[in-house]
Order: sequence, then structure tokens, then C-alpha cells
Amino acid sequence: MQLDASVSAVVTGGASGLGAATARRLASRGVRVALFDLNAEAGEALARELGGVFCRVDVTSDAEVDAAFAKARAAIGQERVLVNCAGTGNGIKTASRDKATGEIKTFPTLNFDRILQINLVGTFRCIARAAAGMMTLPPLADGERGAIVNTASVAAQDGQIGQAAYSASKAGIVGMTLPIARDLMSEGIRVNTILPGIFATPLLQGLPDNIKSALAASVPFPKRLGDPDEYAALAEFMLTNGYFNGECVRLDGAIRMAPR
Repeated sequence: MQLDASVSAVVTGGASGLGAATARRLASRGVRVALFDLNAEAGEALARELGGVFCRVDVTSDAEVDAAFAKARAAIGQERVLVNCAGTGNGIKTASRDKATGEIKTFPTLNFDRILQINLVGTFRCIARAAAGMMTLPPLADGERGAIVNTASVAAQDGQIGQAAYSASKAGIVGMTLPIARDLMSEGIRVNTILPGIFATPLLQGLPDNIKSALAASVPFPKRLGDPDEYAALAEFMLTNGYFNGECVRLDGAIRMAPR
């Protein structure tokens, strides 16, 4: 797909981090961008900077996702591109013992389900809505109607202690990538997924310098945190390379996460 002013894109989690970097890269190519996020202040500011549109949306809500796509399409037209970056995490052991009291506790099921609803079901919800919209578009010269990039995590393959919910949600994104690509193959819609390692997102940037240095040192090469624009560059490649389909690619400096 050629990325230019004829293309509209939706980026979920687009107000910061990997999503914001991707939105900036797409806009630099002339793409009209809609940002989906819960952070209205940051989202509105970035939308103004990029000449795009911001839609405040909770990806766990059918009604909010539907309304956001309607608002985005009214402002910039039917999207040919969807990049899913919305997500969150937590750190809770499956079962644990309180060090002070010896009390044994289990991971609250509601907390586990919340992570799945945001990361996995939220991603699928946006894919389904975007794909349905893309199917209304005329195919491009090569038969393509659209392209979708999802965000999983290296935790999908080597999750750490306390990451059962997060790892399950991201592994689910990996697991559904090929089936969805096959679902949409006759409509000319490609689907791929990126598994980022440790990136310099706002969440990590807020950590103490010694912790950030230790994280950077754990990466085989290069020994630093990933730059969000490096994620955006891979997303851009997946979107523009028409033969890239049904793939899940680690972007992690060759790191393999230790248990903790």
C-alpha cells in the first residue's frame, strides 16, 4: 500500500508511546490520522499537531468503539489502515503468600479478565470494525483494500513472574493474527503483529535512571531501550509491503526475558 494523502488511518492508543510515534510517522507521509485513546488532553494536542482527529474511546466498549469509528470516518474518511497500540498490564502472581502474615492469596479473576478485555478483546473489537469498513472500499490496483498492524509483546512468548494475564492477552493477539488474515484474505485486507521488547515509552521513562540502565543492559544488542519510532518504522514497513501478511515479528534487540 502506498501511504499518502489518499489514505486514512486509525491508531488506537495513539496519544502516547508507540501509538503516537506511529501516528507521527504516518502523518509525515501525508496520511490522514485518527487517534483513539482515553487521554483526551494528550490526544487532542497530538491531533492538532498532526492535523488529524482525536476520538476518546474505551476499547472495551462496543458503543464507544462504534462511535469513535463513526467520528473518525466523518472527519477523515474510511480508513485503509488500522494500527492497534491500545493496551495495559499488571503484575500479580497466580497465587502468592503474604510475607508478613503468611496469608495465601490468588490472582483476582476480575483483574485477569480486565487485562484480557483491554488488550485482546479490545484489539479484536477494533479489527472487526475496521475490517468491515475496509470491505466497503474499492480495491487498489493490486487488489488490496486495507492493512492492519497489531501490538503484542515479547511477553507473549517469554512472560515474567506476575505476567500471566498480560502474557495471555498478548499471546492471544499472536494466536489470532493468522486466522484473521485468513478470514480477510478474500477481501484484500492484510493483518500482521509486532511483538515489542523493552521500549522507551512514557511508562518506562518515568522509572529511576538506575532501573532504566539495568533494563537497557539486559538487551543483547543494542544495549538500550527501543525507540518508539523503531516500532513505527516496522509498522510502516508492514503496511507498505504488500506481501507481508499473517506474520508476528519480535522487535526486541534479541532479548529473551528472564523470570523476573
